[in-house]
Amino acid sequence: MARHFDLLCIGGGSGGVATANRAGSYGAKVGLIEMGRLGGTCVNVGCVPKKIMWTAAQFAHGFEDALGYGFTVPSHEFDWGKLKTARDGYVRAMNAAYERYLGQNTVEIVRGRATFIGPKSVQVNGETLSADHIVIATGGHPTIPAIPGADLGITSDGYFDLTAQPQRFAVVGGGYVAVEIGGLMHALGSEVSLFVRRDHLLHGFDAMLRDALTDQMRADGITLVTRFTPTTLERDAHGLWLLSDFDRHGPFDCVLWAIGRQPNTATLDLAAAGVQVAPDGVIPVDAWQQTNVAGVYAIGDLVGHHQLTPVAIAAGRRLADRLFNGQTDRKLDYVNIPTVIFSHPPIGTVGMTEDEAIAKFGDGVKVYETRFTPMLHGLSGRAQKMYMKLVATGPEETIVGCHAIGPGADELLQGFAVAVRMGATKRNFDDTVAIHPTVAEEMVTMKTARPGQVSGT
Repeated sequence: MARHFDLLCIGGGSGGVATANRAGSYGAKVGLIEMGRLGGTCVNVGCVPKKIMWTAAQFAHGFEDALGYGFTVPSHEFDWGKLKTARDGYVRAMNAAYERYLGQNTVEIVRGRATFIGPKSVQVNGETLSADHIVIATGGHPTIPAIPGADLGITSDGYFDLTAQPQRFAVVGGGYVAVEIGGLMHALGSEVSLFVRRDHLLHGFDAMLRDALTDQMRADGITLVTRFTPTTLERDAHGLWLLSDFDRHGPFDCVLWAIGRQPNTATLDLAAAGVQVAPDGVIPVDAWQQTNVAGVYAIGDLVGHHQLTPVAIAAGRRLADRLFNGQTDRKLDYVNIPTVIFSHPPIGTVGMTEDEAIAKFGDGVKVYETRFTPMLHGLSGRAQKMYMKLVATGPEETIVGCHAIGPGADELLQGFAVAVRMGATKRNFDDTVAIHPTVAEEMVTMKTARPGQVSGT
């Protein structure tokens, strides 16, 4: 006989756990199905361990920068194994914390793989479970290219299993994962090469951000190869070699594939539930996270856009608010979602790029921007600039885009994201007293505007 729940969440990552906890807090009978470690990609092989590695890389920069401030820095060595042990322990503690919190909200954790056997029922380890509402939150996995020798490389999942630091490190890709891991590995002492299929990094981001990061990575000594499409990965006695139709690069100790992610939907048997799924595995949903089947929802990476942990959490919590707390109009607004890239230096961005604003508003776009040496590097000797841009439109100069790259951009962006979401104007920014001396003050002191210009890419 099937066990019945008010809500079943398939997937114990950020979105599934957030949905289950919120629904459970309202008194719903909730089951959470997960076959692996709680926390999903973010906690186990994503945001959390990545940020720990990035922080270690920041310390490496700090040792160098301290010399300009009068410190005699003693010789020091970096112990990859020691950091890995500490990082993995931190992640395990988070796994346990997730389980405790689910228990506090009376969420039942069901261990195993779920497959649909009907619109409102699944099978896990031979047991049938049904629910009034089912949320699919199974996340995604890294893409591996279909080329000879691809299995000689690793993905971001495998990166966190490395027991020793590769000294000759290649990354194929130009998005979040590529620039983050490539940058931190260089800071930790590896020789890094980055291979990008376009002529620029971070496609889809504002041109100022991607150009500034490209220039900085090259200035730091990272080898950047553009217009590169790998055709083969091979190994010889000297190491790994990346081949395209035109050239050959190597040898490398490790090659990381960072060319995108695919939804984890292939094993769910969505056809048995009648849930529509795109050829690439994406589950189409409406503004309420509803699939084509009533009572079956999808959140997180598998909906095909805004693949960010806080987005999955926010969508899941709002869904639970609507289903179990009577907040009938509760849904996630996907406009003006801020994001940070933990590159070197970090990037913070919210709203429209300059190109996007021009496409929507035409000639009414004005751009305020600044470039300066942050005080941190006034004495450090590091040749690193801070870049900021405000994209404004209309007679009141409403801020529709806010972008920054440089030290502190990751932290300052959250507050400005609130302002952009609330519809702040350039006058609101101008009327805000600056906090001095900070890099953030430059956001409220920019004076000279120029007309918007299409970047051409």
